Amino acid sequence: MDSIPPPDDSFYALTPEQSGFFKAQTGIQDDEELKQHVLHVQKKAYEFAPYPCIRFFGFLEFSMGKLPVYPQLLKIGREREDAVFLDIAACFGVDARRAVYDGFPAKNVIISDIRPELLEMGHELFRTTPATYPIHHFAADAFDPAMLEVVSPAYETPSTPRPDLNTLTSLNSLHGHVSAIYAGMFFHVFDEAQQQHLAHALAGLLSPIPGSMIFGRHKGSSVKAIKSVTSIGSSGLMFYHSPDSWIEMWENVFEKGMVDVQVELKTLPTVGGDLDLLDWSAIRL
Repeated sequence: MDSIPPPDDSFYALTPEQSGFFKAQTGIQDDEELKQHVLHVQKKAYEFAPYPCIRFFGFLEFSMGKLPVYPQLLKIGREREDAVFLDIAACFGVDARRAVYDGFPAKNVIISDIRPELLEMGHELFRTTPATYPIHHFAADAFDPAMLEVVSPAYETPSTPRPDLNTLTSLNSLHGHVSAIYAGMFFHVFDEAQQQHLAHALAGLLSPIPGSMIFGRHKGSSVKAIKSVTSIGSSGLMFYHSPDSWIEMWENVFEKGMVDVQVELKTLPTVGGDLDLLDWSAIRL
C-alpha cells in the first residue's frame, strides 16, 4: 500500500451547467463560497473514503445525463405511476438528484451505497435534510443476500403491491418493482464472477414492463481482459469487460429475446487520465 495522496484543490472545476445546477440546489450563488463549500465536503469525505471520484471531483460530474437512455429515464418518471428509480453505489447521490431536478419524482427515487456516511454527506453537500428532501437513502451491501438476493428476472407483474419506500428494510421487497436502475462506475470494482452475480441480482429487481432498464457506465476494454491498474494509494489487477462480453453476460441473465443490450466503448479524458468506458443499457422488451 502506497501513501494516499492528499486532496488537491486544483482539480476543482465547474462547467456553467454544473455551476447553475449546484447553485440552484444549494442556494449558494457566490462562486467562491460554493467552491469552499464543495471543498469542505470533499475533504471531509476523503478522510474515510479516499476514492478517485472524490479526489478528482468526479462526484460533480453529471455522468448519467451523458448516456443516450437518460431521456427515457425521465419519460418513465413522467408516465409511469409510482415508477421506482434506484441509483446504486450512488456516493453522494448527485446523479439521482439531477434526475429529480429534471423531473423524476423524488418520492420514487432510492439512492443506495454501502457507505451510509456518503449518503448522509449528500445532504451536507446539497444543504438538505431528510425532512426537506424526500429522496430515499438506503445503505446496503449489494452482495449481502439479506439486502439483495439473486432471483430470476420477473416476466409477469408481481402479485404483491409495490412496498412503501419509506419503510424499506431490504431491496429484496422490490423484486420485480423497479422501473430503472443506474449503476455508475460500479461494476468494474469487482472480478468477473462478482460482476455476473451483481447483474443477476439487479435483474431480479427490474420490472417486467417493457422499457424498464438497467443502465450505467464503467471501465472497459476493446477485448475482455484482466489488467494491472494503479489507483489512489494502491495497485492491483482489475477485470474489464469488452462490449461483446458485456452483451453476452446480460443476454445470459435474461431469457433470450427478452432484453435489448446496447454498449458503446469510448475514451473519456479526465483530470486523472484517459478512461476507456463502457456506456451501456439493458432494456426489457
